[in-house]
Amino acid sequence: MEPIRYGYGPNPSQYAQLYLPAEPRRAVVVIVHGGYWRARYTAELGQPAALDLAARGWACWNLEYRRAGNGGGWPGTFEDVAAGIDALAGAAVEHGLALDAVVGLGHSAGGQLAAWAAGRGGLPAGSAGADPVVPLTAVLSQAGVLDLRRAWELGLSDQAVRNFLGCGPEDEPNRFALADPMRRLPLPVPVYAFHSRQDEAVPFELSERYVAAARAAGGRAELVPVPGGHMDLIDPASPAFESVRGVLGRLDPGPS
Repeated sequence: MEPIRYGYGPNPSQYAQLYLPAEPRRAVVVIVHGGYWRARYTAELGQPAALDLAARGWACWNLEYRRAGNGGGWPGTFEDVAAGIDALAGAAVEHGLALDAVVGLGHSAGGQLAAWAAGRGGLPAGSAGADPVVPLTAVLSQAGVLDLRRAWELGLSDQAVRNFLGCGPEDEPNRFALADPMRRLPLPVPVYAFHSRQDEAVPFELSERYVAAARAAGGRAELVPVPGGHMDLIDPASPAFESVRGVLGRLDPGPS
């Protein structure tokens, strides 16, 4: 299946790939790849999931964005993720896709970005990503970095959070307040946090802490332990990814 490429800005990283089934289901899946927000990791990471899910009837919007090292970080990455998701509106009109069910599927750093995007409607006016055109209706976080402060405390991936945001939580507290999913609770949509206890790249505790905090704040969140390692969650042949498909199928069972 050859995707259709849509640009949403002048930078080479500002594009999305639309994987379009012959008979799309109701939900559209926005795939946000990970890589600890670093430029060397690209939307190629999202292609296996897009191919697998599109073969099962889900239209997939595989999103690329500027990362730290190629114009991203704060606020560029957030501006791109917001603009990239909103660009789905034009493609949806062109291909007759309904956007009443748009699921954010984000792996690792992409889990943080998907959760952030789901809360865009509550961002202060004028801030990066405010006033969404295409709101997400659910988030499936795959080993997501859902607690930026804790990730910063642990110094994960050679201080990836500082590299991404350009600061620590004490340096720019407002930046963390806007970027950290833990600070944007509760979300108006459900979050399913898939994570392996054996994950060595993003500790299980980040999803565990997020789900506990989301529930305490009155949000809808579910922790879904899965087998395997960090990358199993983006491998369509793995049991971990089968768990993701299962929840997506619950959200959108398709034709009866």
